Parts: sequence; structure tokens; C-alpha cells
Amino acid sequence: MNIYTQNLNRIEFMVTLSCTGRCKHCSEGEHTASGAHIDGDIAAKAIYDICSQFNITSLMTFGGEPLLHLDTVCKIHHAAKAMNIRERHIITNGFFSKDAQKIQNTAFRLSESGVNLILLSVDAFHQETIPLDCVKAFASAVQSVGIPIRTHPAWLVDQNTDNVYNRQTHEILKEFEQLGIGASDGNVIFPRGNALKYLSEYFDLNQNYTNPYTEDPKDIRSICVSPNGDVLSGNLYQSDILTVIENYRP
Repeated sequence: MNIYTQNLNRIEFMVTLSCTGRCKHCSEGEHTASGAHIDGDIAAKAIYDICSQFNITSLMTFGGEPLLHLDTVCKIHHAAKAMNIRERHIITNGFFSKDAQKIQNTAFRLSESGVNLILLSVDAFHQETIPLDCVKAFASAVQSVGIPIRTHPAWLVDQNTDNVYNRQTHEILKEFEQLGIGASDGNVIFPRGNALKYLSEYFDLNQNYTNPYTEDPKDIRSICVSPNGDVLSGNLYQSDILTVIENYRP
């Protein structure tokens, strides 16, 4: 077994970079509403293969906005459920449709596929372009099918820093608390992509910031598959995932 990946226990899929939001804090930069997404069947096969060799305890799908490609998301989580992966989470901004029936059907399909936690990206940044009423409708639909749901805000500098964005975020979170939806710790914005472009005044640009979510290259615990199939130093469309993992070198 590859010594650099022997502790692998988590799989992430960035389903797509397409997004319904235009957030100024986004580390990935500008998004469009359409574009490439990972193939659901190839992603599911990768899950089965990895779980045959590793004790995977956690899986997450995110984007962009993953629910623009519901079939793919459901195939991924169905495979994760079949392989008894304990944590099967999705991060979504909750805005993929304004149609009430489609929103309810989406929540039902996520429940059937095995998603067991939804992290809802709501904060001052998302709500600049994403209508809160649609997000609340999705949250209500999720509650109705019994999937646990928490808000997952982005904090500027950190959660305890007083600035106009964090104050707005706290107010938005209160609205979801009234619906019985509490908050996760969320994430902290770092200066990359749109955040560097639009929020640079909040950062010390003389400081060498690092991505807080980057893996130790010599002890990979989590792998992330990109929408084009890139993962580690390989690609799912060009090689099977176990070969990619075995051939990985820092």
C-alpha cells in the first residue's frame, strides 16, 4: 500500500463549478450557471473501488452548486450508503429552482439516496444574489423528509470579528434558528479567487496565507475529485481510482 495514502478515510466530490450564486467571497472565482460536472457512474465506481481497500468514514458532495446535477449527486450518495460510509454530507446554497414541486422532489430524492446531513450555505455573501425565500423553501422541504440540516456560513476574518458582513450573517442565521435550524462552525474565508479580488481590504496582503483546507501531501486523509475527474495526480477518466491512489507521490 502507498505509504502516503494509507490513512485515507474521506472522499469529496466537487460535482461542478457551475453555480446559481455570484459570491464575492468565493475562492474559486467567477462562476457560470452551466458547465461540466463529474459523471455520476464513474464517481460511484470510484467509491466502490476505494471502499474495497480503505476504511472510508466520510463523504461529501459540493460545488459550485451540486444540486444543479441532482442525478449525479444521488448516484454518489447511493454508492456511499451502499458501502456503509457513515457520514454522507452535502454542501449546497439551496437555490437550484423556484418550483415548489421540484424543490420537494429534490429533498425526497436526497433522502432516498442516503444523504444524512445537509449543510446550507447562507450568509451575507450568498444572500447578495441568492433569494432567501427559495432557500427557506428548500430547508423546509428537507426538514419534511427528515434529513438533518444545519446552516454553514462563511465568516470574514473569523466568526468573532465585527464587520459589516459578519453582522449581516448573524442576522440571517437568526432567521433559520427560528425555523429550528442551527449553525455549524462554517468556514473562514481566505484570500483567493473572488475573495482576493473583492475583499482584499480585510486581509494583510503582506502575510503569506495558506488554504486551511489543504491536505498534508505526505499523509493524505481526504481526496477531492474535481468536475473534470482530476484527483491527486491522476484523472478518473484516464485511469481507475486505485491505480491513481497507488501511483500518487507528493
